Amino acid sequence: MKRPSTKPNGEMFSNEKYEAKKSILTLIAIFSISLVAIFYVYMMFPKLDESERKHIKLPWNIDDAKNLGQVLDRYKDKYYFEVISAVVIIYIFLQAFAIPGSLFLSILSGFLFNFPVALTLVCTCSAVGASLCYLLSQLVGRRLVKHYFPERAQQWSEQVEKHRNELLSYILFLRMTPFLPNWFINLVAPVIGVPLYPFALGTFLGVAPPSFLAIQAGQTLNTMASSSDAFSLRSTLLLGVFAVLSLAPVIFKKQFKQKLQ
Repeated sequence: MKRPSTKPNGEMFSNEKYEAKKSILTLIAIFSISLVAIFYVYMMFPKLDESERKHIKLPWNIDDAKNLGQVLDRYKDKYYFEVISAVVIIYIFLQAFAIPGSLFLSILSGFLFNFPVALTLVCTCSAVGASLCYLLSQLVGRRLVKHYFPERAQQWSEQVEKHRNELLSYILFLRMTPFLPNWFINLVAPVIGVPLYPFALGTFLGVAPPSFLAIQAGQTLNTMASSSDAFSLRSTLLLGVFAVLSLAPVIFKKQFKQKLQ
């Protein structure tokens, strides 16, 4: 008896493998171009002396943020456009590639700029950077997750479909609470079928309350001992209240439907 040919399956697997490699190479190319853009911003910055240059780096802790803030504050008035452009580009870069450190840039923004400018900058950069991360994950992550975790991807997609009309409220809730890290939300959202519009809008609005606290803390950056100083018990409870309020439309909608039935 003649065995059935397995060539089509082999070709399908080969095509998937090729597409995965192609996506990863595209991601590496985009990352490299982004690094070139950051280097260009660095080269266009005013000439710094050696004691200042060593502090021009991504802030990984509160001390890095303090040192960077002191350097940028000296040049902020004369080179305002260069300083704010550098903060914007770095912030978007960190968000787009799910790199930690954006919290310290939020605190730093509160130190360098007045409150309305800082809040607008942080919310906009968060939304733009998260949307870029969403698109990059859509380019690479969708294929990888569906190839290696097909059943889990299907389950997630079904959950999203059940709450299709309340996605904005859920994104707001997730952004205001620490249940899931922001980088995880950015990477998984396109894989499970969350549309870009509620994702981006929910990010812009949802990061405002925690950013409010970080920016406010940034006004006292020089006296901060750690990033946790930005979130006291009172401020954490306040975030919890905002998170619950974000789900209020969903709760009222469900109760209204139950009364109609």
